[in-house]
Amino acid sequence: MISVILCDDHALIRRGIRDTLADAADIQVVGEAGDYGELRGLLRSLAAGGDAAKATRCDVLVLDINLPGRSGLDVMHALKDEGSTVKVLVVSMYPEDQYAIRALRAGAYGYVNKGGDPQLIVQAVRTVAQGRKYVTPEIAQMLVESLTTPVTENAHDKLSDRELQTLVMIASGKRLSDIAEELTLSPKTVSVYRARVLEKLGLQNNSELTVYAIRNGLVGS
Repeated sequence: MISVILCDDHALIRRGIRDTLADAADIQVVGEAGDYGELRGLLRSLAAGGDAAKATRCDVLVLDINLPGRSGLDVMHALKDEGSTVKVLVVSMYPEDQYAIRALRAGAYGYVNKGGDPQLIVQAVRTVAQGRKYVTPEIAQMLVESLTTPVTENAHDKLSDRELQTLVMIASGKRLSDIAEELTLSPKTVSVYRARVLEKLGLQNNSELTVYAIRNGLVGS
């Protein structure tokens, strides 16, 4: 039996994934978390085996990137620093061409877009549980192209994970106060991220940020 933990701040999304995985006889969801704090506590509880109903290991962590506080990418770095052996499958709304490679570099075993076929999640969980990497044909094509074409780094490739997340959220029309609340950060901290993004991309304001994001496929037009 493959034991799975779901980490997504939207309960409806977790329920949808849980219901999808419930159809697989070899997969069992043993816990859910809405952010890194809840996830950390849950992993410790499972490791201790304090609850008889949850006294099992976690084979696969199904993780969203856009979490309040620490992003999914931050969570993967934290898990790595803590020596966790859980295998991470990222399931995100963000397009593969902007976040899949970052996720894989951060230690993810696979990346699935939430907008895809739900059954892909089942297949991905089984693959990751075996210690193998799971990538969609789109991501595989990206990896092949990265090996066979000259490296051309986009300006936003120089952004940190949090800076890129801030860019995408601003370009999606969210105010700094909204971003601060969603990420559980202070408005001042978000303003610092915005200033860094503007400087690194050589832009002047939010309008230019939005145009840049649309032109580079970071958000829909």
